[in-house]
Amino acid sequence: MLLLHGYLWWRLVRSTTRPGRVRRALTWVTVLLALFPAAAVLTRRDLSLSAQAPLAWVGFTWLGVAFYAFLALLALEPVRWLLDRRTRPAVAAEPAREPATVPAAPAPPPPAAEPQAGPPDPSRRLFLARSLAVTAGAVALGTAGTGAYFANSPPVVRRVPVTLPRLDPALDGLRVVTFSDGHLSATYGGRRFERLVEIVNEQRPDVVAIVGDLVDGEVDELRRDVAPLADLVSEQGVFFVTGNHEYFVDTTAWLRHLPTLGVEVLRNERVPITRGGASFDLAGIDDRTAAGSGVPGHGADLDAALDGRDDATPVVLLAHQPVQVEQARAAGVDLQLSGHTHGGQLWPFDYAIRLDQPAVEGLSRHGDTQLYVTSGAGYWGPPMRVGARPEVTVVELRAP
Repeated sequence: MLLLHGYLWWRLVRSTTRPGRVRRALTWVTVLLALFPAAAVLTRRDLSLSAQAPLAWVGFTWLGVAFYAFLALLALEPVRWLLDRRTRPAVAAEPAREPATVPAAPAPPPPAAEPQAGPPDPSRRLFLARSLAVTAGAVALGTAGTGAYFANSPPVVRRVPVTLPRLDPALDGLRVVTFSDGHLSATYGGRRFERLVEIVNEQRPDVVAIVGDLVDGEVDELRRDVAPLADLVSEQGVFFVTGNHEYFVDTTAWLRHLPTLGVEVLRNERVPITRGGASFDLAGIDDRTAAGSGVPGHGADLDAALDGRDDATPVVLLAHQPVQVEQARAAGVDLQLSGHTHGGQLWPFDYAIRLDQPAVEGLSRHGDTQLYVTSGAGYWGPPMRVGARPEVTVVELRAP
């Protein structure tokens, strides 16, 4: 936060103003804006959801705008350097003077001295800095505004056919409707989550799979926001696995509350999904951060989830983080469904995510195991999505 706002102050305040009252006032505004996002994170557990909402909206919205202002200014640095050189006035160098003597004959005129760049013109430099600051501000506001629109618009529906080599033809076409990363919180919930549930139901799911990071608050705070889960209609059930954010709150309370809404929590276990006398195993494991969360008995254990199963039966695994596919591949899992990445949420963060996860979004293959990463339905932090639309995924299982 210090580096981000220090750079913004340098380019948006110091470079665009002269020393004086205006610069001092804008400096204090920059300090205040830097405190809002930090306060929104640090007071998350100390304030009620209603008290936190205005702080979260202002702090995280500004953080998104500031991030894109930073990127825009950084991209404009080469332009600033080139224009700054061109705005320096040319000053001709004076020829060296020789001591006065009586010339024996007329000497030829000395060659014209080449012009050199003089010191920068303060008024021109100020105009350049202000012009680039306005350009960066317009880019940042336009990008953040577009991102806010998409983050709060209805999720897109992606239909993804996945062929499982061992799937019985009786199960061909079975629909696993998947979503993740709802992040119900002070800035996301209410009608937007109701709309998400309606979209899921419109897909006529055979199975609903919620792959983690559903909440960012306690049960008492989010009871009304999470209530639409009870309206989910699925032929063979609604299933949930924990994400890392479930371990930032009272995990046990949530795992007790979700079954009252008709949501079955899979904790290192599996259930059979059957149709027409055929079946496949739907398994679910805890998030990879669960073991270090301090919640007794929690931790990803794929061996326990798959223990005693028939190896001839296909298995679909619900695991919040894509990186857990390495264990799934070694265990012979056919398909893993994950979330966690938000598809990057704010471009270009998807490039940073690749340093930690094997995939950011979409379908990929890892040995004999296929992995689908959904880009999530909600958001965390800035209430915006740039380059990553919210989505509900309909995974259609296909027999060879």
